[in-house]
Parts: sequence; structure tokens; C-alpha cells
Amino acid sequence: MQNYKNHARYYPLHHFVITPLTLLYFIWSIVKVIQAFDTDLFAHATYHLLGALIILILPILSRLYALKNQDRIIRMEMRLRYFELTGKSLRELEPKLRLSQIIALRFASDEELLSLIDETIKNDLRAKVIKQRIKEWQADTRRV
Repeated sequence: MQNYKNHARYYPLHHFVITPLTLLYFIWSIVKVIQAFDTDLFAHATYHLLGALIILILPILSRLYALKNQDRIIRMEMRLRYFELTGKSLRELEPKLRLSQIIALRFASDEELLSLIDETIKNDLRAKVIKQRIKEWQADTRRV
């Protein structure tokens, strides 16, 4: 059962394998450039550093793309839920809500969503506070 305390997700291959290995390679490359300074191996070490930088950026960039896409899907999902519950468009309220608030509100059940939206707008609740106020948590196990 998902709730506020256990809703954070890690993707083991990304968080515990690829990212640490690329970071380790990048750090190793920096050390090699420093060691090779003023030697014939400096160009070779710099070449490795450039490659390590590219390899370090790739998993970060792919993660950012996935998260941006997920944010768009969550916004569309919340627009649909709000319309189903009220028959009105959420677009009128969206300028009053930050994306982080909309993302937090998606965990609320249909029964508490509308009151939480009103309370969030009225009191400018932070995402963490919104999640803590949810009584009937709607699990989201398919996110990135």
C-alpha cells in the first residue's frame, strides 16, 4: 500500500548502477587529467575526460526527458479528473497552482481532491504539506 512515507521511487539500474558508474568514470578522468598535466599523456587524458562528461550527461538527460514527459501526463490526468468531478476545466485554476502542487494533488482520492485544491490555492500549501494532508492515498506505481 503506497502512502506518503513510501511513495518515493528509485529505479535501481539508473540510481544505483548507471549514475554512480558514470560519476566514478568522470571523477577518475579528472584525476587522470590532473596527473597527466605537463606530460605527453595530457591530450589523451583530456579526451577521456570529454568522453566521461558526455557519458555522465546522457543518463541525467534521459531522466530529465522522462520526468518532463511524466509532468505533462500528470497535468493532463489532473485536468481530466477535475473535469470528471466538476464538469469544469481545471485551466482556470492552473495559474494559481504550481506544477509541484498539481503533482502532489494527484495522490488525493476523488473525495478529497476538490477540497484540497481549494485549500492549496487559499493557503499556498507546499507539495509536502499537501501529501501529508491526504487521508485516502491514491497509489501511483507506474511513474518513472
